[in-house]
Amino acid sequence: MTTPTAALVRYYDVTSADGTRIRAWTNDADGPTVLVSNGLGTNPHAWPSLLRAGSGVRVIGWNHRGTGGSARPDDGRVDLESFIEDAVAVMDDASLDRAVVAAWSTGVTIAFELATRHPERVAGILAVAGVPGNTFSTMLAPLHVPPPVARALMVGLAHSATVTGHALAPVTRKLPWTNFTTDLVRRARIISPAADTAELRTLLQEFFTTHPAWYAKLALSVAEHARVSLSDLDIPVTFVAGRWDVFTGARDMLTASQRVRGSRYRELRGTHFIPVEFPDVVRDELLELLARVD
Repeated sequence: MTTPTAALVRYYDVTSADGTRIRAWTNDADGPTVLVSNGLGTNPHAWPSLLRAGSGVRVIGWNHRGTGGSARPDDGRVDLESFIEDAVAVMDDASLDRAVVAAWSTGVTIAFELATRHPERVAGILAVAGVPGNTFSTMLAPLHVPPPVARALMVGLAHSATVTGHALAPVTRKLPWTNFTTDLVRRARIISPAADTAELRTLLQEFFTTHPAWYAKLALSVAEHARVSLSDLDIPVTFVAGRWDVFTGARDMLTASQRVRGSRYRELRGTHFIPVEFPDVVRDELLELLARVD
């Protein structure tokens, strides 16, 4: 495994179509530019191998509305349409007409929807631990929970968190993320022990600054989104799944891959947090995808 180095990331602000201020970020590196469509509420440190010196790619991404320095819209608008607008705003600000999109978790739905609505803007998609739509029905798959039941359970949990999150916030936002507490998460197998402690600590520390109730609102914003049609998609796509992913079942990712002509599918012995568990594999798959696009 590559020895972790200090992350290279610069933050700046972009204005989305509805006037919402979005906190964007980049590694300012040399190489082809890749748009990162992150998991909801997560931050650039979910992709440690892309933030290291010599990553070989220039990445740009953004923090979702109300998280990581991005403003909450005045009207509270968070939906798939607004996420697409934010992605386009980040691309336009960077004068990026067309790019490969590296996506994780719910960000995969955003990436495929972006490719469907603006096919001229997306040259390829790296889909990591995520499916193109109908996300909640794929959860709990390793536990053999039927999709309708899984969806009902997870949507119900998200709805309850919009209320209980206000009581949890004083605790979750002040959790002391040290090497010890981070290792507890790894040993609990919530995240694979393969993840580097320092990189995982940075990811968790920033993630838990988000208010739990707002995160639940973000999650519900994509709960109703149906599966994205893939029949007309004609760009290089790579799917990277985690065998023990309880949030996005590997079987559902394989099915999605089979619906995309010429796609590449790879399954790892990991969980939902593949970008931080197998950062070098993710970088290699991204470079392989860029070569196919070229």
